[in-house]
Amino acid sequence: MPQSIVTDRASESAFAARAAASASPASPASDDLLYRKVAWRVIPFLFFCYVVSFLDRINIGFAQLQMKHDLGFSDAMYGLGAAIFYVGYVLCEVPSNLLLARFGARRTFMRIMLLWGIASTCMMFVHAPAHFYALRFMLGVFEAGFFPGIVLYLTYWFPPSRRAAVFSIFFAGVAVAGVLGGLVSGWIMRDLNGAMGLEGWRWMFAIEGLPAVLLGLMAAFKLVDGPGQARWLSDAEKTHLIAQRDGGAVHDGRHGAHSSRAFLAALGNPRVYLFAFIYFSLTCASLTLNFWMPLMIRDFGVHDVLAISLYTVIPNAVGAVGLMLIARRSDRRGERRWHFAACTIGGGIALALLTLHLASFAAMMAILSIAAVLIFAALPIFWAVPPAYLSGKSAAGGIALISSIGITSGIVSPWAIGLIKTHTGSMDNALYALAALLAVSGAALLLGVPAAKNAR
Repeated sequence: MPQSIVTDRASESAFAARAAASASPASPASDDLLYRKVAWRVIPFLFFCYVVSFLDRINIGFAQLQMKHDLGFSDAMYGLGAAIFYVGYVLCEVPSNLLLARFGARRTFMRIMLLWGIASTCMMFVHAPAHFYALRFMLGVFEAGFFPGIVLYLTYWFPPSRRAAVFSIFFAGVAVAGVLGGLVSGWIMRDLNGAMGLEGWRWMFAIEGLPAVLLGLMAAFKLVDGPGQARWLSDAEKTHLIAQRDGGAVHDGRHGAHSSRAFLAALGNPRVYLFAFIYFSLTCASLTLNFWMPLMIRDFGVHDVLAISLYTVIPNAVGAVGLMLIARRSDRRGERRWHFAACTIGGGIALALLTLHLASFAAMMAILSIAAVLIFAALPIFWAVPPAYLSGKSAAGGIALISSIGITSGIVSPWAIGLIKTHTGSMDNALYALAALLAVSGAALLLGVPAAKNAR
């Protein structure tokens, strides 16, 4: 094991022991100042990385407006390509998160961003379905572990009572990626189409893949593995943060997840499978918005590529603001279950209303925006719940297992919707199924998670 890892763990262990022995409670005002300081140091860089990662994941939603015609892909072929990303992602997500707990966030995030940036840029060379499927699979392999790694990493810095608001910032990144995709992808595809003999969608993959490579190089200088290694914190601040995280539980710096026992502990926890089902249902709906929103807007009666891209900004921007407000309200009230149920049931109703195909473009955009707000807002509220049950040695394996089982929706949802649309010419049946699934997920959290522990 590298000497630096041993040193980091020893440092974290020392601070953890000191926290257990002598930490004194801080006032709410001083706590707020400390966590604001941590937030400004930790969140902006990871947020930007997450925006870029999600943009690289969903930009085929914009590429399909040209790519399917240029390469002769059907909706079913596109759906399969969108889905196969998640095969690689699911296979490698748990190992990647366990490696983060063993080797540290800095090395893990650096590896992930460098490799996914290279794979995303190589999408510009696709000429046949086999190329498309292979690169999408490799993109999933390389990006695996990034999101659950962020969830795990943030639990090192923030206590349960602050996590929904913190997670909401990252889920706002999903919406921000949609906004950037709408503003940038449409412009690249229209104005660079034909430049140097390349189609616009090829330019889009080339330009949007490079930032991930640069961010991977920057991670070596911008990230630390945890509070114990943060030179910008005083010893007292490090001690207090370690004492507060996970409701005051003390970790040894390794977080117990580097061994097979951590993964076995997660496998034996029945709540992991409840959470995985809920996350599966939720991501089926959110991925539908991510991958199919441009096509939905085209079905509303808009046909210009740039106009479609710009219109996607509206539901994504509204969703980014709305999810942060709803998540902060959940933190203030210390309540998760009813907030989550309201979002999922309301989001399901909004998806079902999209099947009305109203003549008013404004009305359809309003319904789509409501669906985006509620579905996106449910994500950070949900992810504030599992860490309350998965502290200690099962945290890394449990969080990754929930994410990897749940994200199999990415295999099922785009492929199934592509098949439905190819055979029926409409997404209506898929939207009805998603609405029902969202309602069931809300009920599952209400019935399966005790109220006393769901917020703090």
